[in-house]
Amino acid sequence: MGGIIPLADASRRPRRFPAVTAAIVLVNGLAFLMELAGGGAFVMRWSEIPATIVAGHRWVTILTAMFMHAGWIHIIGNMVYLWAFGPGIEDAMGSLGYLALYLLSGLAASLAQIALMPHSTIPNLGASGAIAGVMGAFLVTYPHHRIRALLLFGWWTRTTFVPAALLIGLWFLIQMFNQVGAVADVETGAGVAYMAHIGGFIFGLVSGRVFEGFRRIEK
Repeated sequence: MGGIIPLADASRRPRRFPAVTAAIVLVNGLAFLMELAGGGAFVMRWSEIPATIVAGHRWVTILTAMFMHAGWIHIIGNMVYLWAFGPGIEDAMGSLGYLALYLLSGLAASLAQIALMPHSTIPNLGASGAIAGVMGAFLVTYPHHRIRALLLFGWWTRTTFVPAALLIGLWFLIQMFNQVGAVADVETGAGVAYMAHIGGFIFGLVSGRVFEGFRRIEK
């Protein structure tokens, strides 16, 4: 098995410490610890269930589910991706614009997944959709930057540099391909919520420039 893990933007460093990104990582970590302590009952209470949302109930879970994860690999993977792309976008947008982009990307991701599977009673949870929005914004803001990444091929690993447009573009194509392949799972609601990834990414891609205006407001 192989893969590529983005680590950081190698083309520039943020002008200030990415406080909002760090805070999001912290909140996700705390939420995960609460999941471990609360068990299945906690997950069912605060994760997003499409059929319940469509029925007009527990809308708050659209927000709370954004900060929950299905396991250690899920949360670690998401936080690595967020730390790779988040600081640059936070620097470009400022704290207000970046936070708005993150939350609204998560909302767009949830709505996309709910639209695909409105009758599903399977809990949805994870920060992937919101992080996908950050990646979409990164693509339009820093398309020519190089991303320091870790290549994995079995036991062989190597650090290399990959153009942001190539890395993010390939990631999005994989999400599209996997969503097409997951069509058979629509009836059961099983598997990864690829449509949420796609919805969040498209939102960040088309709206990223808009949120950069918040940086000027903060000055």
